[in-house]
Amino acid sequence: MPVQAESTATSTPVKSSFVRDVAMLFKLRLTLLVIISAVLSYYMGADETNVSTLTALCVGGLLLTGGSNGLNQALEREWDKLMLRTQNRPIPTGRMSLRTAVVLSMTAGILGILILWYYCGTACGILGASAFILYVAFYTPMKRVSSLAVFIGAFPGAIPPMLGYVAATQDFGLEAGLLFAMQFMWQFPHFWAIAWVAHEDYMRGGYKLLPFNEGRSKATAYQILLYSLFLIPVSLLPWALPLESPMTGNIAAIITAAAGAVMSYYSFMLVKSCDTADARKVMFASFFYLPIVQLAYVLDKLPG
Repeated sequence: MPVQAESTATSTPVKSSFVRDVAMLFKLRLTLLVIISAVLSYYMGADETNVSTLTALCVGGLLLTGGSNGLNQALEREWDKLMLRTQNRPIPTGRMSLRTAVVLSMTAGILGILILWYYCGTACGILGASAFILYVAFYTPMKRVSSLAVFIGAFPGAIPPMLGYVAATQDFGLEAGLLFAMQFMWQFPHFWAIAWVAHEDYMRGGYKLLPFNEGRSKATAYQILLYSLFLIPVSLLPWALPLESPMTGNIAAIITAAAGAVMSYYSFMLVKSCDTADARKVMFASFFYLPIVQLAYVLDKLPG
């Protein structure tokens, strides 16, 4: 259940160790952010904590996401050599062999799916397997073909909150879909802002990730603004829809609307300037947006 984003910082030489290289292969820090999204959504559905289910969600999700990230790096090893932000990864530098990376990643991914399937339920296993396949087999190769890769990658990237909710409730219903929809919509301004900031580096690898061929253009900035605005009503659906009872309360709705307004404001400033500094502000706003909104949902959760 991977997410697409990663740091735009340039790479610097790293001191080699197998443990550090595995953490880099699995993109451990980003993987932990995915787990946080799943855990917060688990608490959207759970009336009480089932320790074994929650543990399996964390361990299975960690292995699944790490394995997906590792296979992504294995497939992109030649292009990772060309980009400043990725050239010090363990495979391009030769610190880890391709065979070792593939074996570790496949083992982690399959084990993660099995843990989710056995301990969190069949639906969770199917969701985990779907995220794994979509990310590795579809999103990864599409990145050098078409900007549609962002659309394809948004599906596995939005599965973590759905997975967490389904693990808690065993209900693959509308509520889980609303959490999916919010994270799905969030990924477009989030990832396009990252792609804007890292555009030159992505071009070195041949990646087509901004929505228009012109790259950093007024049209791209308008697209980021449009999806930032779309995100506001979509993120309010858990509060607004006439379910048996709303999923969250008025305070969460206010926080969610305010967070969306901040992202939209920075996106509007990007439209005015088309400046990378403003794209970076959108990027950082999006990093804060997701945990703030999901935490607000949980803390203002209404009893079912």
